[in-house]
Amino acid sequence: MKYRLMDILACPICKHFPLKLCVFNENKYGYTIDFKDKILCEEYCALKENFIKNLDPSTLDCATCLEREVSEGILVCENCGRWYPIIDEIPHMLPDDLRDRDEDLKFLKKFEDRIPTTVLNSGLPWNLMEK
Repeated sequence: MKYRLMDILACPICKHFPLKLCVFNENKYGYTIDFKDKILCEEYCALKENFIKNLDPSTLDCATCLEREVSEGILVCENCGRWYPIIDEIPHMLPDDLRDRDEDLKFLKKFEDRIPTTVLNSGLPWNLMEK
């Protein structure tokens, strides 16, 4: 998943923006495009974890951002408590009734040491504290 995607992603359930991004692994790709004086994101910079309006444009490096892609991680909605895994560079942002419970719980177990405690204990639609 490109970091730039965080500029448009919102929780599909409650529509909260921005989502919190926790990166477990990332890949780097080369680009030969020149982005001098061009800011690609309109609202939110995931690398700086801040809204564009709050940042000094001279500190933004869109070329470096485009080279980085999240291969494994998690997106967390801090409003409704839902979480969405990023697997093989793809964010799995499905409604609760279309998610695979076993796949999601396996993901939580695999990255248990890197996932925020709130997700592990009370994340929706399921978490590791469920009986």
